[in-house]
Amino acid sequence: MLAACAGMTPKPATTPWNDARQLVLVTTADWNATTGTLRRYERNGGQWRQTGETTPISVGRNGSAWGLGLHSPQPDAPQKQEGDGRAPAGVFRIGTAFGYADTASTAWPYEGMGASDWCIDVPASPLYNRIVDAKQVGDAAVEGSTEPMRRDLHANGDVRYKLGFVIEHNAGNRSGAGSCIFAHLWRAPGEATAGCTAMPEPAMRELLAWLDPRRKPIFALLPRNELERLHAQWDLPAPMHAE
Repeated sequence: MLAACAGMTPKPATTPWNDARQLVLVTTADWNATTGTLRRYERNGGQWRQTGETTPISVGRNGSAWGLGLHSPQPDAPQKQEGDGRAPAGVFRIGTAFGYADTASTAWPYEGMGASDWCIDVPASPLYNRIVDAKQVGDAAVEGSTEPMRRDLHANGDVRYKLGFVIEHNAGNRSGAGSCIFAHLWRAPGEATAGCTAMPEPAMRELLAWLDPRRKPIFALLPRNELERLHAQWDLPAPMHAE
């Protein structure tokens, strides 16, 4: 009996993302690292398998911290807060893609941004952590926000939001828990962000072309030691030995 049990295949982990068949996985060296790698994975009822090339990325200027996502709360280590300069760690749904153009080469839901579109990063606002159109909500509602979605028009030609997607951290919009978390382009290789994940434009275009709504993709960001600790429990790929 024991021998039979020893030969049994381990039962797959049960997680809120069991239905995911695509995974965007960002790994950093530790909680304070500002750069890391992004890998894309797919599965068809079995193990996760990497597809495509490994991509260099940058994260928050102060590293990362536990965010609010699909994963269970993790009381140890830093916790994401508004303005802390850390990227949220954990497992998250992927939200709407966005950019400066009206359309993009992707099957993923996409919205072209205009000069009146803002993401609200004011914790006291009832619109906190939401992308809104000032033409609809009024100029007063976006007052104080530092996140125009057309940074090319409001921030001296900034290209970072030319193409990207929402990472659904703090989907319940808890005040002060962190807002406006995106994957977007970087201005220069390795340049840290305020809390987002940044990458080269070709990598973003390839990623968006790959995302398939039918495969219910998720986004995960973890320091290497946390991925080592949690990958089996959370049904994620084990960390790569060579970065």
